[in-house]
Amino acid sequence: MDLLADLVDSYEEVHYPVIKPSLINVLKLYMYENGMTQKNLAELLDVSTSRVNNYLTGKSEPTLKIGRTICQRLGIDANIVLGV
Repeated sequence: MDLLADLVDSYEEVHYPVIKPSLINVLKLYMYENGMTQKNLAELLDVSTSRVNNYLTGKSEPTLKIGRTICQRLGIDANIVLGV
């Protein structure tokens, strides 16, 4: 049974690798799960709606201060926020 589990694990690593989610995808998922708009997220993070739009489209990245706020208020792992 252990051999079969190891074979399945090896196969999955090669053919179905698990990739780390991007901050953009995590923010969009958070918004979807909580029924939020960009305006709601902007209010929660204390930034402008246009700034949130820039984060979601990849035009800019959050500063360290906003990154800390994202971690604390949204419960998103710091490694995702920092892109590690």
